[in-house]
Amino acid sequence: MSFAEISFEDSLKKSVVNTGKCVGCGACVVVCPFKCLEYVDGKPVLMKECKVCGICARVCPQYEWSWSEAENFVFGRKRRAEEDFGVYRRLVLARAKNTKTLRVGQDGGVVTALLLFALKKGIIDSAAVSGKNKEKPFYPIPRMSTLPEEILECAGTKYFYSPNMFAVAEGAKRKKACMAFIGTPCQIRAIRKMQIAGLKKCTASIKFLVGLLCSECFNYEGLMEKHIHGKLGINLGDIIKMNIKGKILVTTKSGVTTVPLADVRRYARKSCRFCDDFSAELADISVGGLGLDGWTFVIVRTEAGEKLLEEAGKAGVLQTKPVEKDDSALNLLVKLSRKKRVPVSE
Repeated sequence: MSFAEISFEDSLKKSVVNTGKCVGCGACVVVCPFKCLEYVDGKPVLMKECKVCGICARVCPQYEWSWSEAENFVFGRKRRAEEDFGVYRRLVLARAKNTKTLRVGQDGGVVTALLLFALKKGIIDSAAVSGKNKEKPFYPIPRMSTLPEEILECAGTKYFYSPNMFAVAEGAKRKKACMAFIGTPCQIRAIRKMQIAGLKKCTASIKFLVGLLCSECFNYEGLMEKHIHGKLGINLGDIIKMNIKGKILVTTKSGVTTVPLADVRRYARKSCRFCDDFSAELADISVGGLGLDGWTFVIVRTEAGEKLLEEAGKAGVLQTKPVEKDDSALNLLVKLSRKKRVPVSE
């Protein structure tokens, strides 16, 4: 496939990085065939002369984005006006049946349960996920997991950005043939752009994409170090789990501390303001809590996603129940999706 001959400086640096739109997904760094770019402080930095191949511009989820092109590629059609949260085949509420998975997972533990099931059945041989930094509690790092215990170690949501694209690159380097990718809407977009561009070296091994519903990510130093530790006096090492249910819930060994979102909004990543995708509309399966207690809201979007969910259900891995039309979680999904559809202007 041929690419428009445009340099990193004239495309991404000018229109994405310098304007504050760069989400830090790392896709451009991963695909650069000449290794001109490096990932520095969450952004791509040109370390040597750009060869002007234009590949980085083709994969950036923030550069010359086309919803219609992406939707036609994934679903064979564009999203209809009434499809507030994108194209989908089925909606269900689900949760893991295994108590250990439920304990370490977020909400209903669905993502962890699906990965463990797919790994056991040989559907995948690895998963690109967010791991844990041992020195900084809840600070996520990209990790390519290949073992059940690694999947369990990485369970649970971290509300800070993890460039999981580098886990995909690690999988390609180690010649993994069947990967699952777990990521935010912007990361799912980057993977789809890589697929549209025909970059099979990076994407051929990816069997399904699980997208995480996401309004925004936070700056770790601001939320964790300045506010939760500095202002509230919570030892970050004592935190067992974090969740957002209209407010941030910080669970420690001694109880739950509530943090109003209004108090920490200033620590949200600026680039998230430009995002217009709340529900990871291009994933095979999209998942999120949406105010639910002990359950995960699941949006099945593609045939691959539906097959995976059905097989996991038949195997007794997941418990599911239908989403009612007047369900509060569904109403919240519609509300947040519509809100995200109108991102800030430049």
